[in-house]
Amino acid sequence: MSEKQQAGFRARVQKFGSFLSSMIMPNIGAFIAWGLITALFIPDGWFPNEDLAEMVGPMITYLLPLLIGFTGGRLVHGLRGGVVGATATMGVIVGADIPMFLGAMVIGPFSGLVIKYVDKLFEGKVKSGFEMLINNFTAGIAAGILAIIGYYVVGPVMAGLTNILGSAVEFLIGAGLLPLVNVFIEPAKILFLNNAINHGILSPIAVDQTQDLGKSILFLLESNPGPGLGVLLAFTIFGKGVSRQTAPGAAIIHFFGGIHEIYFPYILSKPALLLAVIAGGVSGTATFAALGVGLTATPSPGSIIAIGTLTARGDLLGVIAGVLIAALASFLVASLILKLSKKEDEDDLNQATAQMEQMKGKKSSVSSQLTKDEGTQEASKEQASSGNTEEVPSVREGDIDRIIFACDAGMGSSAMGASLLKNKFKKAGISIDVTNMAINDLPSDVDIVITHKDLTERAMQRVPGAHHISVDNFLNSPRYDELVNELQNNEGPSENEQPETSGNTEEVPAVNEKEIDRIIFACDAGMGSSAMGASLLKNKFKKAGIHIDVTNMAINDLPSDVDIVITHKDLTERAMQRVPGAHHISVDNFLNSPRYDELVNELKEDE
Repeated sequence: MSEKQQAGFRARVQKFGSFLSSMIMPNIGAFIAWGLITALFIPDGWFPNEDLAEMVGPMITYLLPLLIGFTGGRLVHGLRGGVVGATATMGVIVGADIPMFLGAMVIGPFSGLVIKYVDKLFEGKVKSGFEMLINNFTAGIAAGILAIIGYYVVGPVMAGLTNILGSAVEFLIGAGLLPLVNVFIEPAKILFLNNAINHGILSPIAVDQTQDLGKSILFLLESNPGPGLGVLLAFTIFGKGVSRQTAPGAAIIHFFGGIHEIYFPYILSKPALLLAVIAGGVSGTATFAALGVGLTATPSPGSIIAIGTLTARGDLLGVIAGVLIAALASFLVASLILKLSKKEDEDDLNQATAQMEQMKGKKSSVSSQLTKDEGTQEASKEQASSGNTEEVPSVREGDIDRIIFACDAGMGSSAMGASLLKNKFKKAGISIDVTNMAINDLPSDVDIVITHKDLTERAMQRVPGAHHISVDNFLNSPRYDELVNELQNNEGPSENEQPETSGNTEEVPAVNEKEIDRIIFACDAGMGSSAMGASLLKNKFKKAGIHIDVTNMAINDLPSDVDIVITHKDLTERAMQRVPGAHHISVDNFLNSPRYDELVNELKEDE
């Protein structure tokens, strides 16, 4: 397999892993809530309470799988996909006698895909006035059929698969072979497959074990911070140059903050250090298994604080012992490798950081200290493929409401980058909301999106109407100071303020047919009178020979790439906040507005 094919295969695996974790990550709070209730109130918990413990069963059987099914469907086809996905998941739940996390991860996205194609099948074929009826019944019928399929097919199949995986885990534990799993987990983490392994494979099996045992060792396999801590401590004592200077800070962020990616560049600078983290992972898991300890839920992020909070009653000392033994084993092997290796220079770590960026698609927070060299920064800029996304756009503070740092998970280094820019804005007196989130969750009304260069293309596909800034380094980019200067230099009235408050939303914009791909009628529910208004305009376009897609939807679902939005005058302001880059037409009556004929005439005149 060529290098290009390997890179393509790795990208596909990472994308699939990202999709799996995207169904779990938004619901981690619910998993932790269930884990805490389990740890506190079951008979063997910290504060046994028979009444409160009754929540444990329904949450694991119904709540958590339904949340996963809803999230999976929504990822594919918005809220309609989510509703159909959750309904279909109910069939899977009833069709199996064990918690159906894997089943929900299958049926949820599949249901979203089904209703997406059903909607395409009926698009443009429904007579005016029947839109709400068709929308509701197509979703209901599809959800019902999928629930039956889930009951008879998906539930039993996934229950069998879960039992096979559970039996395999029990065999490994009984044979004392479970620690060998870390031989595969530790290298996979460096390839950014940790979320897929932890949330897509280990967690569903671990949750099933927790129902029976009140805890599971599987929650500790990937999240154990000991192996990474040992490597960073070895660099702190035996490292050279930049690596030695940055390792102590990285160790604190890794161990207490739970951001494991921070040690990846250190491993890549000397690939032999994979032996150190493998040794740490195997030693830690062996200790956990020998002492029979476990957690009650997934610790996310993998911080020692989160791990301690979710540790089962009576297991705290055993869990801490496993983490420390993992750190010690990793430290000893890493120290030996560093002593025997050639002298490290700054370029080794810079190259390793760049290699990690290419594989992961996002920065390690430690790289902020590894790319201070101007020549290295310039070389990285030349390698970027995102073109003018590396340039700060010409903007005014009055035009920008929201800036989002985006990466795959929406946490880690992107969160740190957002915090850094917030501080710069605060010092400069700039009042703009800065936050961080996953690319898949980017809202259509975001003004500026800041991403690592390897993720910019995906972010642009998600929100094409936003300004995109591509950086080489989330925590040490000159783009931030340039953005601050741009906003300060362009103070004053916003160019967009006048049109938004002048009332011209009641006037038809000057447009031609070639410029317009899509017109959307929007209201609260996206049905009813707005659907009838869309049907009316479709007929007018058909008679006039105008070929522009006209549809209807809820304001909250408006996509960022819509060209014209037509709303009732009481809802126009909300629509403008949702998609500020579109043309907005405000009407008094969806079914009898002169704006429709004016729009037809405008499009015909500008042909």
